[in-house]
Amino acid sequence: MEIIFQTWPWYISGFLIGMIMLALTYFGKAFGMSSNLRSLCAMSGLGKKVSFFNFDWKSQRWNLVVVLGAMLGGFVAVQFMSDPSNVSLNPATVIQLEQMGIDAPNGKLMPAALFGSDAIANPATLILLVIGGILIGFGSRYAGGCTSGHAISGLSNLQIPSLKAVIGFFIGGLLMAHFILPYLLS
Repeated sequence: MEIIFQTWPWYISGFLIGMIMLALTYFGKAFGMSSNLRSLCAMSGLGKKVSFFNFDWKSQRWNLVVVLGAMLGGFVAVQFMSDPSNVSLNPATVIQLEQMGIDAPNGKLMPAALFGSDAIANPATLILLVIGGILIGFGSRYAGGCTSGHAISGLSNLQIPSLKAVIGFFIGGLLMAHFILPYLLS
């Protein structure tokens, strides 16, 4: 049982993700988290007002179970299985975070400066989170899917648009981490 409570190496996690993708491909399914938002809107009856949401959401019930499983799995992992002591940050990363006023997690999974209750109470941080959420929602809709859908499912199915989207996500992440975030936190 101890292996369940440890951080798994990339080659085990990656192998399991690959096996799941093969099973989904075999059954003719495509994985993606953001598509569930469309399903939830269709379930609520929004399809009567907006044609984009007018589709057979019942064919996507299996994907809604994936979202529930991800939420339940995340809760169980954080509440009962998390061991922040085995998380080690690169010392150079810790120095960069300190230069931006972000303390190292020190026995926690996330730094309090970014994810603590004080950070959310700060109006500037709250505005940043709202704007970031809107941009992520717009971006995933504009790109035809989110990072998990394109990077895991799209690339597994050898889709060129997914490759372009993943390259864009990667470049955007690098720009954010190295240029925009340090500017916002300075």
